[in-house]
Formats: sequence, C-alpha cells, structure tokens
Amino acid sequence: MIEWMIPCLLFVPALAVASLVTCVWLKLRPGESTINRIVAGAFGANAVLCLGTGIWLLAHHRFSYEVSLGTFFEAEHYTFEWTLVVDGLSLTFVTLTSFLVGLIGVFSRRYLHRETGYLRFYFLLCLFGAGTTLVALAGSLDLIFFGWEIVGFTSTLLIAFFHERKKPIEHGLRAFITYRMCDMGLLSAAVWMHHTVGSSEMIQLGSDTSWYAFNLPTDLTNTTIIGFLLLWAAMGKSAQVPFGGWLPRAMEGPTPSSAIFYGAISVHLGPYLLLRASPFWNTSIAASAAVVSIGILTALHATFVGRVQTDIKSTLAYASMAQVGIIFAEIGLGFSTLALLHIVSHAIVRSLQILRSPGLLADYGKLERVMKQQLPRTGGHLEFLVPASIRPWLYRHALERGYFDSILRDYVVGGFLSFVRKIDAVDRRWAAWASGDDSERKGTRVKVAREK
Repeated sequence: MIEWMIPCLLFVPALAVASLVTCVWLKLRPGESTINRIVAGAFGANAVLCLGTGIWLLAHHRFSYEVSLGTFFEAEHYTFEWTLVVDGLSLTFVTLTSFLVGLIGVFSRRYLHRETGYLRFYFLLCLFGAGTTLVALAGSLDLIFFGWEIVGFTSTLLIAFFHERKKPIEHGLRAFITYRMCDMGLLSAAVWMHHTVGSSEMIQLGSDTSWYAFNLPTDLTNTTIIGFLLLWAAMGKSAQVPFGGWLPRAMEGPTPSSAIFYGAISVHLGPYLLLRASPFWNTSIAASAAVVSIGILTALHATFVGRVQTDIKSTLAYASMAQVGIIFAEIGLGFSTLALLHIVSHAIVRSLQILRSPGLLADYGKLERVMKQQLPRTGGHLEFLVPASIRPWLYRHALERGYFDSILRDYVVGGFLSFVRKIDAVDRRWAAWASGDDSERKGTRVKVAREK
C-alpha cells in the first residue's frame, strides 16, 4: 500500500499541473470555479494522502520509508535515479505544503476574481506546490536541485505577475539573478559530492528514528567545502544577508503568492536543505559557525530594518527574514527538532498575517477615522535596550537597509558592468583597426567617452 501512496504524493500535484497545461494547450477556457476545484482538490487530496502515509508508518512501527521509481538515465559512471524518501522531516514539510497551497487556492478564488491572469496564477501556484513536494521527497541532492529550480522559476514569474507595470518585472528579475547566483552553490555541492563521496543520495544515519541526510566525505576539508556550498544555496533561497534585498521587493506579486512563497514555504526551503545536511554542521565547526553567524546577523539586520518600513507587507517580509535567520542559528547549533517546529509554526502564522494584511489596513483606517487620530506606535520598548548614542547610527543603517543594496549595486554589479564596457571598447577598437575603419575607431572613442 505504501509503495503507491508515496509516489501519489508527487503524482497528484503533477496531474493537476498537467490538467491546467492541457487547458492552455487546447485553448480551452475553464471557469474560475473549475480551475479552483482542480488545484484545491489536488492539494486537499495530497493532505489526506500525507495523513494516510503517517498512519501507515505508525501502524507498522516505521519512522521512514524509501521508494525507488527507477532510473531516469545513465551516462558511464553516473546514474540519475528517482528515489523518494518519507521520514519525519519530509512528511511534515509535504503536509504543510499541501495544506497551505490548498488554503491559498481557496482564498485566491475571490481575491483574484475576474483577474486576467487567473489561470496563470493557479498554474504557477500548482507548479510551485509540485516543485516543493519534489524537494521534500527527493532522496538525492540531484533530485532536490530539479525541484529547487521549479520553485525558483515559479517564484520569479509570480513576483512579475502584474507585468503591465515596470516595477514587478524589475523585482522579479532581481530575484531571478539572486537565485541564479546562489543556485550555483547547490549544483557545485552536488558535483563535489559525486567526486568525493561517489553519490549525492541520502542515507539513514543512526537509529531507525533518525532522518535521512546527505552522506559525509571521508575528510574534513571536503566536508567543510560542501557545507559552505550548501549554505550559499540556502542563503539565496531564504533571503539571508547579504542577499535579502529581493525579499521585500518580492511583495510586488499578489498577496496570496506572497503568503505562500515568502511567508510560509519558499523561504523555508533553505532551512530544509540545511536540516538534510545536519551531519555537516555536526562535523565541521567552521561550517556550523558560518550557519550560526549568518542567521544571527540576518535576524539583527531584519529586526532593525523592519522597524522603519512604512508598508505592512515590507514589515512582514523583514519579520520573515528575521525568523528564518533564527532558524538558521538553531540548525547551526544542532537543535534540529526545534528548528522544524519553528518552521511549521512560523509558516502558518506568517502566511495568515500576510493574507490578513489588506483587510487589516482597511480596519486600521476605519479605526483612525473614528478616533480622529493616529493609532499609537508599538514596539517602543526595544528602543530602551539600545544606548541613545548609537540610535541615530542604527536608524540610518535601517533606512539604508544595511547598505547591502548600495554595495551590491555600486561595487559588485557596477564593477562588473564597468569591466564588460571596457572589454567591449577594446573589442570595438581592435575590430576597427583590423578593418582599417578610422571612422569606427573615432565613433567608438566618442561613445566610450560619453558612457564614462
């Protein structure tokens, strides 16, 4: 029975995605209620399957189960196998994903009523749920990378959902570039594991109650390198410093997608990856210290910056960043069970807060009109914990968002663009010299001077 229940956890969302793709391919125009039933029904069924899987495991006194779906392809010494793993970590994450995606599907029926991109939103939401389920059930880092990319793709497109405006497209592109930069760490970690361990498949360590985790290399140096690469990948997906600038900008997307992506599921994929790599943090002190340092630095940064935000969605975005930073620190310190409980509780609370935010603004406006004055500001007790001499510096730091945006813009991106322009100028001058075209050389010099 369990042999088909576990694959169905992945096939049910995939079937819903295929149904919506078929509607687009055949140029069908299903009604909003039909689209809603497909998505909400699929993830509602997935939640029931998760419950059934958990009951079966408890009834048979099992704490984990592994199912192989065969080999996808082989190339000399490399074999890509579809292996799904169910344990306490993956089953919790899939249940949370199924419940929240189904909830968002029901909520969005009225929120996006008569929206021109109604079908597109539900397709991306369903694809996101399938990708997250694949990440949670994957039995190897190779398979995790496959679902990881699906989640990043849908995240970018939902940030740029209102593509008739300029800002959503710019912010979606910023998130896409951040994902691309940090996903190189995940891909490099997979390659490094194949060279040092021989495989990126997860194994069950310790007693039968333990989670599946990545296998460790034999030496400490390779363990530390792979740990830093996995941390790099998790930092981008979970908006940790210095890559957190895309998270508040991601709120340009619809409120339901902001709730499911940046309040509940997507930002917690980084901690999920770190939990799967828990043996690395237990073995390498340097990698563990890096995880804790990044988490604490992000929590402090997001706390200060979030206090000066003027809109509720940006405030909630920085609140999510701070909580995920604390989860990073818990994982680095070895509190894996506490981190998992923190993920579940934070995901539920934050998603509901983001869904409630538009109505809360309306309620506050009505209350202020009745009282004929602004409501008092909360959180003032934190100011007494900071010496008065450094409050102005912290306030400026918060207004500038820690200067991370300006550093990335002026030195990293700006330096790269300056280097590319110089290479382009040299290439143009060499081409003009080779062709003997003096006018081209003069025009190139004038253009370079104008750009400078």
